[in-house]
Amino acid sequence: MILKRRLMAGFALLLLAAAGACWWVWERNGAYGFNVLWRRGGTYWVNVKTDDPRLSPAMRLALTVPVPAATSGPMNWQEREKGFEVAELPVMVGGREVDRILLARIDPSQYRFIVRNAPDGDKGIDEWERVLPQALLIVNGSFYGLKGLPDTPFISEETVMGPRRYNARAGTFVADKNGAGVRDLRDGNWQQALDGASNAMVSYPLLIGDDGQTHVSSNSRWLANRSFVAQDRQGRIIVGTTKDAFFSLARLAQFLKESPLDLKVALNLDGGPLACQSVRLPGFNRKLYALWEAQVEGDQVKLLRWPLSSATWAMAVVLTVERKTN
Repeated sequence: MILKRRLMAGFALLLLAAAGACWWVWERNGAYGFNVLWRRGGTYWVNVKTDDPRLSPAMRLALTVPVPAATSGPMNWQEREKGFEVAELPVMVGGREVDRILLARIDPSQYRFIVRNAPDGDKGIDEWERVLPQALLIVNGSFYGLKGLPDTPFISEETVMGPRRYNARAGTFVADKNGAGVRDLRDGNWQQALDGASNAMVSYPLLIGDDGQTHVSSNSRWLANRSFVAQDRQGRIIVGTTKDAFFSLARLAQFLKESPLDLKVALNLDGGPLACQSVRLPGFNRKLYALWEAQVEGDQVKLLRWPLSSATWAMAVVLTVERKTN
């Protein structure tokens, strides 16, 4: 009888602890937190050395001192649909490819750009493809908070989201029925930039400003899969995602400035394992599952991992491109 009571008490304590843990996750992360646990088992960092084989070859190269300079390899734009081109830009070091940027170049007068939020954390690149069969391009968007909601000023199909007070000094992507563009927000007036937009998202940092210069103030060596949205000097929107994690933000900005993309302004989007990309066009399909993120401080490297290593990450904020309908 005593043993039975002890077992019952132990079981009750376990239930109480489980209920407390669930309450904590819900209060802190809402449905997004539960889906993170369900989807990939959570997230953790592991300490590794700069030459650890768990890092990709591109990351190990980027952690050498000094970091070797990268240049653009040969690329060719292919128009897969009127006003929608695709290309891949090799990142070359010492005559060999170390990374690659998957690119789309779109005429904003011919396509719709929509920013979307799925705060429950139940949509990765595969799920977004299923619920948006009309989307020609899907890429991760700007930053979001612990509960999966936009962390910056944000408009999705005329629904205003995100903080109402925000110190924006980087840039924003804006779209309306007439087109789309990337705006330099170094003057801080994001309210004016978003006025009249049907879709918009503020992000950071500004990789290239209207003055043609790079504007990444931090010298961080943080490595990750990277995504960006840019506008070239002909007004076309360029979306890019790196296949690997060779670039810190400062080195990505410099690379894009010197690249053959002829960018007028370029804005960083959220990065890491959620920096996935999908392109679906007649006779052409592309899908990238991102994998990499590492914090780097001196010789100390922390690599981002998750228990269910085969799981894909949820994308709480995405930018999509669709055909215009009359």
